[in-house]
Amino acid sequence: MILLVVDTQKAITNNELYQFELFESRVKRLISEARHNSVEVIFVRHDDGAGNELTKGNDGFEIYDGFSPVDGEMIFDKKVNSCFKDTGLLEYLRQKKEDTIIVVGLQTDYCIDATIKAGFEHGFKMIVPAGTNSTFENQYMSAEQTYRYYNEYIWNNRYAECVSFEKTLELLK
Repeated sequence: MILLVVDTQKAITNNELYQFELFESRVKRLISEARHNSVEVIFVRHDDGAGNELTKGNDGFEIYDGFSPVDGEMIFDKKVNSCFKDTGLLEYLRQKKEDTIIVVGLQTDYCIDATIKAGFEHGFKMIVPAGTNSTFENQYMSAEQTYRYYNEYIWNNRYAECVSFEKTLELLK
């Protein structure tokens, strides 16, 4: 089992996210618990390319200070929504014979959705803890509607097991 922390970068990890305080506190706690219980924490960053804030070399590209990796933790960079496409993550996990991924991070309707579905397609058991992914308002749905749509309707019992935060803490032990 690994904890995959997706796109929690400075440019987009802020209080405009749906339930930011809950999201921030839960992701911090899961990272801490994973480390305490020798569960590997892997980070992924999104690179939108030149001219964007989410571009390697810009401060906004770096991982949010509250979730900073420690020495030795893997960081994979991607250019598309899925964490598995041309990043080396899939090969790394297969080499380690990992089969279960706890997914947290940003954004619910973009990279978290793509990563959960791709992980499922690659045969991983995908676990989504409550309150550990988030997104912003968009022109079609509120951030809450988006969060609930994916977490309660699209993913659960299809592509992932959406579980309580407390159950996730138990799984990390």
